[in-house]
Amino acid sequence: MPVVSVSMPEELLERLDAHAAAHEYTGRSEVVRESARSLLTEFEDERFEDAHLAGTVSVLYDFGTPCIERRVTELRHEFDAAVAANDHSHVDDYCLDLFVLETELEEISSFVGKLRAVDGVENVDYSLVSLDTVDQLPEN
Repeated sequence: MPVVSVSMPEELLERLDAHAAAHEYTGRSEVVRESARSLLTEFEDERFEDAHLAGTVSVLYDFGTPCIERRVTELRHEFDAAVAANDHSHVDDYCLDLFVLETELEEISSFVGKLRAVDGVENVDYSLVSLDTVDQLPEN
């Protein structure tokens, strides 16, 4: 198996080691392999293939980091056709951007991936719902 060298902050490495020990992994490599598999397959949900989706995406980063805020804003404009709404809030010592998207799975996956790649972004989370199935729900 090829060996890959990965750089990461000390705090993340400590969390990775603690997770490996707590869940009885054989080592760091096993945790990293599982994480890579999970990341690479997270948008392969057959329920959402070819579906028209609504999604919420939250982005958390340190307050007072204009370079991160600028990059997040640039991505908002890059995906303007998909963004139905956007809110920027301050929570504790963080900026929290919330995006509501209406588009296809591939577009949401691309948006989430690009946000995660922004240096300094602490967390990106999302939730999806198919708009195609809303019409099929029974009325109360």
